Amino acid sequence: MPLFGNIHLTLLAVIGLFSFLLTWLCRRSLLPARAVRLTLGIALAANELIWWIFRYSHEGFHFPRNLPLQLCDVTVWMTVAACLTLVPWVVEFDYFVGIAGAGMALITPDLWTPWPTYPAIYFFLAHGGIVIGITVVVFGRMATLRSGAIWRAFGGLLVYASLLGAFNAVFKTNYMYLCTRPASASVLDAFGPWPVYLIQAASLTLFLFFLLWLPTRRIGARRVTPRP
Repeated sequence: MPLFGNIHLTLLAVIGLFSFLLTWLCRRSLLPARAVRLTLGIALAANELIWWIFRYSHEGFHFPRNLPLQLCDVTVWMTVAACLTLVPWVVEFDYFVGIAGAGMALITPDLWTPWPTYPAIYFFLAHGGIVIGITVVVFGRMATLRSGAIWRAFGGLLVYASLLGAFNAVFKTNYMYLCTRPASASVLDAFGPWPVYLIQAASLTLFLFFLLWLPTRRIGARRVTPRP
């Protein structure tokens, strides 16, 4: 699939349209907000489970190479948790890390197989689901971001990256592309050599977090945590 070709741009537009429509319908109370977020969470979880069953049934389980440790693997489940529970710190981490990470992945997709094979379809369902799910939760006024959310999310990301970096060093893996850049085109191509690109990527990430925070400043919330 050509980068920014007709198919790629169409998929990005569909994800953006779904995010906008579901958010607007929930804010206008034209759809039940609770049912929408629960449906999104369950659908995203089912999609992820089906993918890993498919993947392991075709390539087998090969520790430590094919574990669900990439950042988007984590934020998929954080999106599920955010949709199902509305726990504040989960919502905050997933809003910043999930949208920034999945957004970059959608803009520069690293597809294993050509479109429209199942792995390529899964890629857009999973990453698009992250964006749609957490966008609806936050901008649909189901949860709000507390003061200092940027720094908590960025700190949580650094902790995870540090743990994953240690895992990479021990097992000679490259999760989160902490050791080498991805083979396909990505924003990391514009940065310096390793390890300089890690510092530059962290700086860009913090800048993206700030941009994501700007539209949330005046958003009220119907409910931050679910009722007992």
